[in-house]
Amino acid sequence: MQTPNVLDPEGVVDHLLERATWSASRSSGPGGQRRDKVSTQAELSLDESALEGLTEPVADRLRTALGLDAGPLRITSQEERLLSRNREILRERLLARVAAALAPPPPPRRRTRPRPAARAERLQEKRRKGAVKELRKPPSDAD
Repeated sequence: MQTPNVLDPEGVVDHLLERATWSASRSSGPGGQRRDKVSTQAELSLDESALEGLTEPVADRLRTALGLDAGPLRITSQEERLLSRNREILRERLLARVAAALAPPPPPRRRTRPRPAARAERLQEKRRKGAVKELRKPPSDAD
């Protein structure tokens, strides 16, 4: 089996899903008699062994982002009445998490200083608001 492309979240998700554990159970909520008979809630369980076969940097990023170092990842879905649709929803959720984990970090923030005119404006506004608040005080007895 070949290693999935590092930049391709779809390939990484397919790799993880091959090593994942799927289970189905009875779903709660509305559904009538069918709800009591059919197992439509899907559960996906991933542990650290699913990362085998991935490159080390990708595996480390996924381990941290998915929280696999603390324990297995469990995702459940019971939104739909079909087990197949709930499995698709779980795949989409896993894809979103993997894509976020593999996305490059945002560029560092460039620090900027306020220009002198903006600083003067801010101080002038503070003085004006202070004067307005000073006018709200009741007159003193010394007058």
